[in-house]
Amino acid sequence: MSLMVGFGRKTRLLRRVFPVIALASLAIPCARAAEHITLANGFDLICDHRVADGSRVRLYMDDSNFVEVDAAEITESEHFDLPAIASAVPGSAAPQPMQESKLSDAELHELLAKPSAAHNLDVDLLASVVKQESGGQVRAISRTGAQGLMQLMPGTAAGLGVNDAFAPGQNVSGGTAYLDSLLKRYHDNLALALAAYNAGPGAVDRWHGIPPYRETRAYVARVIHEFNRRIAARGKTSAVNLASAVTPNR
Repeated sequence: MSLMVGFGRKTRLLRRVFPVIALASLAIPCARAAEHITLANGFDLICDHRVADGSRVRLYMDDSNFVEVDAAEITESEHFDLPAIASAVPGSAAPQPMQESKLSDAELHELLAKPSAAHNLDVDLLASVVKQESGGQVRAISRTGAQGLMQLMPGTAAGLGVNDAFAPGQNVSGGTAYLDSLLKRYHDNLALALAAYNAGPGAVDRWHGIPPYRETRAYVARVIHEFNRRIAARGKTSAVNLASAVTPNR
């Protein structure tokens, strides 16, 4: 079995593809009660429950889908509830909308299409970050002052040329550019880039990896969890469309 957190670039004509988990099935439904697992290779994942079988352990994503690893590969585990939205920085409150203005999935994908193409990033990766940061609320604002869909701090937003963090187009353009800069800084290591997006690159550099902050480690796991789910859903849709295309009319 192979688990990967290092991600290579493809051709300039294709968006960067981040194969987060190499599994036969990537369907990972969200659950309120979850276990945050860290493996020896540094990979973080969330499982519903585990079953030991000698020296092997099956980490179940649901009742039927699982990842099997050696027990010795599990270096850390932590039980916690998996909320729909988490805060953008360790210890801060979850972003709250200043007024009701939530984008639908279709609206969000349309909005993210341009920055996705401009920075060669998978649109579902960006959507996963937005879901974690703001839940799609255009005017979300955290207790610490992070703003908008991708929860940009005012100083970061200004440095990215974002004049209005509550303008959806400006916010996602700035947030995508920032995430892209972190991916380049950490050589396309998605886990490190997400940790830096959450806790700051200084913390990642200081700890030489994902900082041992509960919030940051859970943040990275949740975004990857959501990205996996979206990739799985996308694959199933493609399979259905292909099946429909090759099935003769009767």
